[in-house]
Amino acid sequence: MHNAVLTTQNKHTLMECAVKEEGGGNSVGGRTQKEDVVPATASAYLDPSYWDERFSKEEHYEWFKDYSHFRHLILRHVNPTSSVLELGCGNSRLSEDMYRDGIINITCSDLSPVAVCSMRNRLLSKGYHGIKTMVADMLDLPFSDETFEVVIEKGSMDLLFVNSGDPWNPHPEAVSKVMSMLRVVHRVLKPDGIFISISFGQPHFRRPLFEAPEFTWSMEYSTFGDGFHYFFYALKKGRRLLDGKPCVERFEFPSISLQQDGLEDEDYIFRTNIDDLEC
Repeated sequence: MHNAVLTTQNKHTLMECAVKEEGGGNSVGGRTQKEDVVPATASAYLDPSYWDERFSKEEHYEWFKDYSHFRHLILRHVNPTSSVLELGCGNSRLSEDMYRDGIINITCSDLSPVAVCSMRNRLLSKGYHGIKTMVADMLDLPFSDETFEVVIEKGSMDLLFVNSGDPWNPHPEAVSKVMSMLRVVHRVLKPDGIFISISFGQPHFRRPLFEAPEFTWSMEYSTFGDGFHYFFYALKKGRRLLDGKPCVERFEFPSISLQQDGLEDEDYIFRTNIDDLEC
């Protein structure tokens, strides 16, 4: 597996919010399910075998909050008839939640065969026969150009920034992977399609990547969450201003809290506190 592989599993990489919301996990031999899957260091998130093993033990987990926290933003940008590709589906219930909201043309993808097999079985057991599942590397998607009207990822991009160094000047290898991901997403989006990125990354770190000259999309973002805010980016292909200047629309953007008290579970591992950075 090449390094791009790390991306697809990113949805599982940033903030484990589900086990806690599910009641904290079952206890086995004095250890909870969560304790069994949380790695000792963030570097483990970059190992594809870690995810296979994790998904073999863990039934459900939501990074960056569950659907109820950003449902209003999804419905603002995604129509019931939209063709949707979810990157790094892991064991999230995002596709199920969207399906119940009438968004039924969904393809779930993940690099981990274990995750995809479990997802397929779970969807079939619940009668969601219309949701497609497939193993795919999100840095090398096996789709034709202009296939989907919406591409969505929740935490997958953030995984590429694990151990990437200074957030103002990340390692070239990390930037290269992120740009590869964005190029593939841009390619498979239809004209006027939307890329939704639900992220821990703040706008001042994401904007230079999203607004690279090679992309034609505009960018807008919202925040959600209590205490600490997560970011909901909506990039609309073909909507960049004709003069070449990026169009950034801001809405529903309250003050940002970067205190660890507002984070859940493993989130603090990925926290970037601007106040802690050396100028």
